[in-house]
Amino acid sequence: MRKISLRPLVPAAAAAAVLVSTPPASAAAEDTHQAHRAHQAHQVHQAHQSAGTFQLVARQTQSQSIDAGKKGHSLGDQLVIAEDLYRNGKKIGDHAVVCTYVHIGPDTLQCLGTFSLPQGQISGQALLHLPSRSAVDVAVTGGSGAYSGTGGYVHTAPAGTTERHLTFHLSD
Repeated sequence: MRKISLRPLVPAAAAAAVLVSTPPASAAAEDTHQAHRAHQAHQVHQAHQSAGTFQLVARQTQSQSIDAGKKGHSLGDQLVIAEDLYRNGKKIGDHAVVCTYVHIGPDTLQCLGTFSLPQGQISGQALLHLPSRSAVDVAVTGGSGAYSGTGGYVHTAPAGTTERHLTFHLSD
């Protein structure tokens, strides 16, 4: 297995209620409406929490090249990479990315990845032209949990052969 040096690349709280008595229909409808408004306000609050800038360090833990097409380096071959994500030296999540060769000579890869963090997941993608620049911006294409409905980009900069510095620039 060879190491690949690529440079691109609150959950919602749930409540359970037990109804002891059934309120009149109009009261039940009003309670439902209020609950819906509260849920929407909570989602808006979460979306605002997901916006902003923060930094992480990614350290590659595994990588594998897959010869999927013609024998040897060809269209459709893939790179699969796993990384641990750190904040202030503490592991807080992980990142997985699959890059597929879409052009050979010069090499171009289409990369799709997911950052898994305690508050939810962030998905991203980038088209990489090799050799890559020293830093690459990866488009944020979606998210879940606190990152649901987010956009923006992740700026990735090399910090050695198997480590990258990530700066997340997220927007609502």
